[in-house]
Amino acid sequence: MRTQFRYVAAAFGLTASLALAGCAAAAPEVSDSIVIDTAFTLETSDPGRNYVPTGYMVSKALYETLLDFAGSDESTPVSGLASFEANDDATVFTFTLEDGRVFSDGSAITADDVVFSLNRVAGMTESKANFLMNGITVTKIDDMTVELSTETPSLKLPALMTNPSLAILNSKLVMENGGTTDDSDAAEAFLNETSAGSGPYILDTVNFESQVVLTENENYNGEEDIDFTRVVIRNVSEAATQKINLEGDDSQVAVDLSGDQVASLSDSINVFSTPSAQTIFLLINQSEEVGGVTSNPDFANAVRYALDYPALLELAGAGSEQATGVIPPSFLGALENGVDQDLDVAAASLEASGYNGESITLEYPNDYPVGGVSFTPLAERIQSQLADAGITIELAPAPFTTQIDSYVNGTEAFSIWFWGPDYADSANFLPFSAGQKVGLRAGWTAEQDTDVVNLASAAENSTSFEERETAFSNFAEALQQRGPFVPLIVPGSNIATASYIEGVAYNSTWTMDIAELQAK
Repeated sequence: MRTQFRYVAAAFGLTASLALAGCAAAAPEVSDSIVIDTAFTLETSDPGRNYVPTGYMVSKALYETLLDFAGSDESTPVSGLASFEANDDATVFTFTLEDGRVFSDGSAITADDVVFSLNRVAGMTESKANFLMNGITVTKIDDMTVELSTETPSLKLPALMTNPSLAILNSKLVMENGGTTDDSDAAEAFLNETSAGSGPYILDTVNFESQVVLTENENYNGEEDIDFTRVVIRNVSEAATQKINLEGDDSQVAVDLSGDQVASLSDSINVFSTPSAQTIFLLINQSEEVGGVTSNPDFANAVRYALDYPALLELAGAGSEQATGVIPPSFLGALENGVDQDLDVAAASLEASGYNGESITLEYPNDYPVGGVSFTPLAERIQSQLADAGITIELAPAPFTTQIDSYVNGTEAFSIWFWGPDYADSANFLPFSAGQKVGLRAGWTAEQDTDVVNLASAAENSTSFEERETAFSNFAEALQQRGPFVPLIVPGSNIATASYIEGVAYNSTWTMDIAELQAK
């Protein structure tokens, strides 16, 4: 029996272009190549080790996954390399590969490739993407059929199988170049020089600091019909520079423009705007060793109620909204209302925290705008607002590639970060729970809040849409009231293109599918 799954209230399905091409006076000459400007978060081109947005965009072009989403509709996964059926308990998922599909070297895609690719991610425990395979057992049924099973219900599993980190690799080629299904895997260097997938593109060159070049996969036999046979993805960290490049025809796509920036573009530029699924938040470390006074929950409460959220939102521009919790508004269980400033509560909480005027360092990446929101002006406004509430803040900006390690390792006392979903399901936000991945980055152990742990468990194991919605809402509300995170802004996603390009479809994980960009 095929089971139908419902995931989120599909705000993405309601996505619309704010403005389409205006009345270009003369049609520009259309090239087979395009240049895409975006602020890089790119550490590897090994899909199994990738866990950042730019890497997802690149992997999506080079590789394919078992399941996919149709355009910007992330409500229900559709067939990718395989179709699937699930049992009624949502514990056994059977995937059947599409006949005749091949890798870029022309070799056939088989169940052995699926088993190897998924177990490789499961085995690479140091990979940031490793958690995607937690609790999933992969079994080959025959050459074209694979079974994925879980001990507990897993309504999120189909959405997980759309994640580019779980791309299907040419197992024979990767194993010949160091690939294994355990921690001894040494194929990353090989995959940083070439690709081993079945996507519409192959990797030509990559420089993680400056640009990635993709060229057409001439053996591709999937559904995409690409118009651009060469794609250059450039690292342009300043959104203002992306805008200048696009207006000057130095690039054809700008990914990170703010709402204010797209509002000032000429009619000859296409703009595709939609609510993003990113949440910008403050992290307040609960480890006394790391944070000192920040580890007192009353200090987090003081920060929570000291902030003027509408004033922070002014920095984000059109299309953005106040974050109501760790779950963004377009996902199941999101809260309707965010926190309102209450200076009396902030003052009482600050006094109860034992804070005595010491300077608190606020760390943040200063070269990676999220939805066009630059963190430096945001940090400066937070500093000013907290000063009014009696909290002294010292700003400590750093490049993303430098700052990310401190964040991941949980050594920041007070910082600004962002979270974007890795797959289209509210289970994506359970890592904010005490004792989970993001919670531990804030020094928040399971023992510090067992009630939140139980709420997260209830959400994880719910087996119906209605049950899940209530459970996720309860989880989000508990974090809003007492978690070590202060959600600030959900920025809009604004992707601008040259007038002759269409086909932009925002995705909360891979931003957009490059193969779907078409020349009019």
